[in-house]
Amino acid sequence: MKNIDIVFAVVGGALVGASLGLLFAPKKGDDLRDEIADFLKSKGLNVKRSRLDRLVEELQEEVQK
Repeated sequence: MKNIDIVFAVVGGALVGASLGLLFAPKKGDDLRDEIADFLKSKGLNVKRSRLDRLVEELQEEVQK
């Protein structure tokens, strides 16, 4: 396995882990989604609310499996 593959795997795993941790945090879902959208905007990524909602649904389905 190439070193770059390992780096991508670690970074991807960290992002998924952090996302799941945030989704299961004891905050109201709408508030958390707004915070995630604000954070992404501060990093230069413009994510529409509908796309963020779809991502949350996909993550929930994966966790339930």
